[in-house]
Amino acid sequence: MLLKEATSDQMDEIIARYPRSRSAIMPLLHLVQSIEGFVTPQGIELVASKLGLSTAEVSGVATFYTQYKRRPVGEYHVGVCTNTLCAVMGGDAIFAGLKEHLGIGNDERTSDGKVSLEHIECNAACDYAPLIMVNWEFFDNQTVESAKALVDSLRDGEPPAPSRGPDRLPTWKENSAVLAGLNDGHANEGVQAGPASLVGLEIANRQIPEIGEQR
Repeated sequence: MLLKEATSDQMDEIIARYPRSRSAIMPLLHLVQSIEGFVTPQGIELVASKLGLSTAEVSGVATFYTQYKRRPVGEYHVGVCTNTLCAVMGGDAIFAGLKEHLGIGNDERTSDGKVSLEHIECNAACDYAPLIMVNWEFFDNQTVESAKALVDSLRDGEPPAPSRGPDRLPTWKENSAVLAGLNDGHANEGVQAGPASLVGLEIANRQIPEIGEQR
């Protein structure tokens, strides 16, 4: 009942954005996570009821995308990219170091509930490899030692600001609400595109000046 009372009006608002109501499945599942911390069976039932779908249809989406969790994760969910470039640049060593440091394995969380750990696929920030994401916010150019210091600060309740994005690190539930489409007012904070991402554009502007003029 708590979930339904907390989200019913917000769900109606999200559904109204789409010409076909079933298109709201994904943001509604993020909304469930923003309240419950993960996609619960009750949340799936509520989304299905709101959209006039079967629970099997909603479950199919919840189990397909890795951003939806089916059991509790930490207040800060740490994802270490272990795809090719990040792995070569040290991602595998970072992931192994964090597992040992935290005493947990992949897709597990610490006993205090503060941090969970997952190896993730490419998050399209290869120019900042090796990369860590915390609640889907970027922490660039990591090392084994900087990653350990990062998770220690998370457990101590002193989360640092991401390398790019908001001025403070949102919790897992807070960022789930953002992914549901709820505005937290932090969209224009911090660095949006760092120097490494802009090198190609700068070179193009020097070689073809009219591109810069058009901008």
